[in-house]
Amino acid sequence: MCLKAKRYLRVALWLGLWAWAVPAGAAGLMVYGPGGPLAPMQECARLFAQAQGLPVTVTAGPEENWIQKAKKDADLIFGGAEYMLSLFMLKHPGLVEEKTVASLWVRPAGILVRKQNPKSIKSLKDLSRPGIRLLDVAGAGQLAMWEDLAGKQGLIPGIRRNIAATVPNTAVGIQQWKDRPELDAWINFASWHLRLKEITDLVPIPREQTVYRGTPVAITSICRQKPGALKFIDFLKTPQAHEVFKRWGWE
Repeated sequence: MCLKAKRYLRVALWLGLWAWAVPAGAAGLMVYGPGGPLAPMQECARLFAQAQGLPVTVTAGPEENWIQKAKKDADLIFGGAEYMLSLFMLKHPGLVEEKTVASLWVRPAGILVRKQNPKSIKSLKDLSRPGIRLLDVAGAGQLAMWEDLAGKQGLIPGIRRNIAATVPNTAVGIQQWKDRPELDAWINFASWHLRLKEITDLVPIPREQTVYRGTPVAITSICRQKPGALKFIDFLKTPQAHEVFKRWGWE
């Protein structure tokens, strides 16, 4: 066999290992979770489908919008923070295979402010100034995020005093931000600024002051294609997937 033919054979064998065979007509993977990680998850799903030939459909948003369908066809569930997946498993016992939980990439908290930052908010301490009105999301990965941050600097009383609206999830938070221009700032994941560039500016929190939360994913007990689901989790751990997440505000 000539050198060129041997080279082609090696490439073909390597591709065969990477692009494992998918049975003709196989259904794609169904993946569900909160809205925060939607953009990088969708991008990773497209890359995975191109490489593996197995489609991946990612559905995200408030849990109540997709849970009934997920109970019938979910192959994987992801969370916007580690505690979110833990609470999901407590709420829906038996739906997630706990031993398959994998922790992916982390993202930092930041401060979202109005465009052009009219209140000149430059730090967490500024959020405790008199007259600052804060939006708080008590869920969706942001549960007690402001308290974790404020507690490091002795700012809990001042920031607590300035919370003007508390909502259960990010979807409601976005609507409140749009409907109530008197709200000045929102402690959230810095990654959300990339999704809300038209209506927010970002005030980063220094690394030594901020908090990080993870992005877990797990296979369900009703998963129809466990080998494919495990392959997708493996892909989400790769440097290629990490680069996708970093473009969307993860570290």
